[in-house]
Amino acid sequence: MDLKRVLGQNRRNMMKTKTIQNDYIVDKIKIGFMRFIFEAHEGVAVITTIDAKKGHIKLIIAPDRIETANLIIEDLKKDIQINEI
Repeated sequence: MDLKRVLGQNRRNMMKTKTIQNDYIVDKIKIGFMRFIFEAHEGVAVITTIDAKKGHIKLIIAPDRIETANLIIEDLKKDIQINEI
């Protein structure tokens, strides 16, 4: 198989994949903890800090892992105030 062709197909497939992006306001002290939790659940989502002073984060979720990401968020809400914006 031609390596360039395979790499080209993978790149096109990756470009077709759309992520789900949700914004939240959380306790700014908990941003690092939330990032750690999502890193531990590899491949589910990535957290990006938009405004640390306000606790504004963006959760970038793999489309096939949305249910898992939502379960993690719901579980975190038991201990952390998390508001979707």
